[in-house]
Amino acid sequence: MSRTDETLLDLALSRATVDRSAHERARTGTIDAALADPGTRVLELREGTAPVLVPGRDRLALRAPRDRDVDASPWFLGRHEGVAYVAVRPGPGDGSPGVEAVEDVEWLSLREVGADLDDTEAGLLTTATALHGWHRGHQHCPRCGALTEVVLGGWVRRCPADGSEHYPRTDPAVIMAVVDPDHRLLLATGNAWPDGRVSVLAGFVEAGETMEAAVAREVREEVGVSVTDLAYRGNQPWPFPASLMLGFRARATTTDLVPDPAEIRSAAWYTRTELAERMVDGSRTLPSRVSIARLLIEEWFGGPLPTPREDSP
Repeated sequence: MSRTDETLLDLALSRATVDRSAHERARTGTIDAALADPGTRVLELREGTAPVLVPGRDRLALRAPRDRDVDASPWFLGRHEGVAYVAVRPGPGDGSPGVEAVEDVEWLSLREVGADLDDTEAGLLTTATALHGWHRGHQHCPRCGALTEVVLGGWVRRCPADGSEHYPRTDPAVIMAVVDPDHRLLLATGNAWPDGRVSVLAGFVEAGETMEAAVAREVREEVGVSVTDLAYRGNQPWPFPASLMLGFRARATTTDLVPDPAEIRSAAWYTRTELAERMVDGSRTLPSRVSIARLLIEEWFGGPLPTPREDSP
């Protein structure tokens, strides 16, 4: 198999080494036992950020359990090399000392550090971020509106009124590098983005739709282009708040661009030379290294994109 036929293996948020150890979630007392073990490592979350050691910004400030962690919405993340990992989300009234008391840390989001962490910690923070978003937005039963309770180590919310169980959802979304017969790459600017920021197209898979059909539909809807020769390139979780990004490459059979004004402010075809020049002069910016979008673009480009000149805007 040639390299061009392989899927992308080094996506920043697809790396994980921690065994989620689902059988432990079902045991009564798993969280209590983990928090009673001084060898357990605790990942503390605050409004979507986690403590990261500085300088370096490439290691999480994991800590030992504290007494008040039992009241801080603990979630069992799994186990690696015999060590249990738990995430906690202290409430505003939690008076326990933060990790800053013992470590030199900076509170950063997964978007900011996901590409710099090692495989174990990148996987931990990705999972914890996904759970954090789900718990924050799904506290009530969708059937009756009752406040649900957290069970199974943070992986299920159960309704005490009707007994129904609710699980973290994942929304599949396709993201695609579309290239025309002249090897130009299609990049667009979303309505909510700043001027000059460009990326490949993406969109959610609709009910009853295949991934491939979603790619063709989204490209046609967003810029009026037809595509063929789809090739799957890899996938990664994107917990902002709950997506799974499915990456594709596709070949355009038409090149006239008709951006959908409801979603796209502008779109254009780029040669490698044109994109490199606009990156250097600062007139174009791309998604961060943590995203599959950046890897799809760099795969087409043939390597890392150049950085802006110091005197660029």
